[in-house]
Amino acid sequence: MSVVGTQLTNQHGKPVVLRGMSFGWHNWWPRFYNKEAVAWLASNWKCNVVRAAMGIEPAKGYLKDSADSKEKIEAVINGAIDAGIYAIIDWHSHNIQTKEAKGFFTEMATKYGKYPNVIYEIFNEPDQESWKEVKAYSEEVIAAIRAVDPDNVILVGNPHWDQDVHLVADDPLQHQTNIMYTLHFYAATHKDELRKRGDYALRKGIPIFISESAGMEASGNGALNDEEWQRWIDWAERNKISWITWSVSDKDETCSVLKKTAASTGEWKEEDLKASGIRARELIRKYNSSKQ
Repeated sequence: MSVVGTQLTNQHGKPVVLRGMSFGWHNWWPRFYNKEAVAWLASNWKCNVVRAAMGIEPAKGYLKDSADSKEKIEAVINGAIDAGIYAIIDWHSHNIQTKEAKGFFTEMATKYGKYPNVIYEIFNEPDQESWKEVKAYSEEVIAAIRAVDPDNVILVGNPHWDQDVHLVADDPLQHQTNIMYTLHFYAATHKDELRKRGDYALRKGIPIFISESAGMEASGNGALNDEEWQRWIDWAERNKISWITWSVSDKDETCSVLKKTAASTGEWKEEDLKASGIRARELIRKYNSSKQ
């Protein structure tokens, strides 16, 4: 794939829209990080992309246990390659860890850069960092990846949990190719004001990728706002923007799509899914079955 203007495209220059699921933090829900769960999401949910969310700072995260962290992430990447779908390698952090991120992504690019299936997400959700700081970090990490992998797509975060795409639009990265910027929404909290920021960025030529989203409040709890969730999907589809739903996990919260009864390796029945899981599956199946 490559990025042309604001659009993700295939090798023939045709627009590509990826729709799928993000796994939850690998350090808290490692039981789902296996090729069988990926295969189920590809075959039954019709996902054409999955996101491996590697926790960085918490207990059992990358900074505390890099070997186990990489093992979990690579299980999802390898599962996606086997299933013929895309995998996002997500540095799931809210803080700048430049040295560690450069080392990790250099290793991942060396191992997986030859596969067209792989997308790098170099900073999940900056929170209080300025765009100036995130931009400088991104330039360093992108350079490390590009030294090994010249062409796979890279996703770049922005301040305030990927809400500040308007700041990116006014001061984007320069002299980069196959770069997209992430926008995250939780439909019961983020509504038309954030879509207008997205519209502003698109008008200024900024390519957007929704690497995390869902239908409840930004806290991950609260009731689903199906009407607003559909407005977001309509907006993404109208603009041919890829979207990924959070998350494959079984935490006692609205946004974890699975119940405790769900097997680690897929084969989930409807009774294993929470309301958010039932709806996410419906949306992904609908749009991936009816579109490209």
